[in-house]
Amino acid sequence: MHLAYPAVLAVLLFCVGLYGVLARRNAILVLMSVELMLNAVNLNLVAFDVWLRDTLHSGQALTLFTIAIAAAEIGIGLAIVLAVYRNRGTSAVDDLRDTAERPDDGGDDDGVGPEGAAAEEPDEPAPGASQKAEATA
Repeated sequence: MHLAYPAVLAVLLFCVGLYGVLARRNAILVLMSVELMLNAVNLNLVAFDVWLRDTLHSGQALTLFTIAIAAAEIGIGLAIVLAVYRNRGTSAVDDLRDTAERPDDGGDDDGVGPEGAAAEEPDEPAPGASQKAEATA
């Protein structure tokens, strides 16, 4: 078997995965595209291992390692996507700029109110603030 057939298939898989990563907005589809790219790499590893007739089969061993890493990556990635979906209500990558930014915030926090006046600082601390400060010290 020629090396060109699996290499061309791997290039096509990698290109489809790269297109999915760059063009998709849904985080689940982005994760699936990353998996396609990893499978293209695995196909290349096995194809070159067979072509070189490696006695240690290091390409196949590295493929098993890559599959294990990909399984861990998809598990953690899916957990993050589900947590973000629960908190934000969307899994669109474009809408998730910063996890610390709240949807009701205007984005610019310069201390200036809507009328252009500076925001007033409270004169006295909250009733439990001194107890918290003592507990942390």
